[in-house]
Amino acid sequence: MKLVVGLGNPGAQYAQTRHNIGFMVADQLAVALELKFTGESKFQAEVAKGDDLIVAKPQTFMNLSGDAVSKLMHFYKLDASDVWVVHDDVDVPFGRLRIRQGGITGQQGIRSIIQHIGPDFVRVRVGISLNDRTKERSEQYVLKPFNPDERELLPRVVAEAARIVSQNVGQPAMETTYDL
Repeated sequence: MKLVVGLGNPGAQYAQTRHNIGFMVADQLAVALELKFTGESKFQAEVAKGDDLIVAKPQTFMNLSGDAVSKLMHFYKLDASDVWVVHDDVDVPFGRLRIRQGGITGQQGIRSIIQHIGPDFVRVRVGISLNDRTKERSEQYVLKPFNPDERELLPRVVAEAARIVSQNVGQPAMETTYDL
């Protein structure tokens, strides 16, 4: 059994923001696998369960994602290496995806997960475009929608990211970069 967690923030006001690309990929993955999300209050998450794969979207807000991931991992008796976390990354260009086992980052959702389950899960970093940090803090940038050119490409980027996760989630994680 593997757990794929898409990170984002609950609520309509965040739905189309850069920070929610993890939710977007999780939604696309569930559709591709014909799984349906249901709210699971004991996990503080929306969960779509298949025979050998669980797809989840924590409803705790990004910075507290570790609590939901920990609850899911322990309930299903998974090791950290069975957990794949899909999240936005401002240091990866839009249209690029990076997979790697472990690692530390400034991304608050990932920090929360590391605090709860350690660093040995697989990170799927989806590029949301580099921002100019001298003009705008990343915390503000990630809560904005994609620009018009990115919005046009977003469905293809999300679908391709979901396909790559689906094909790789059962394999040992190798550090890999994909252009979507």
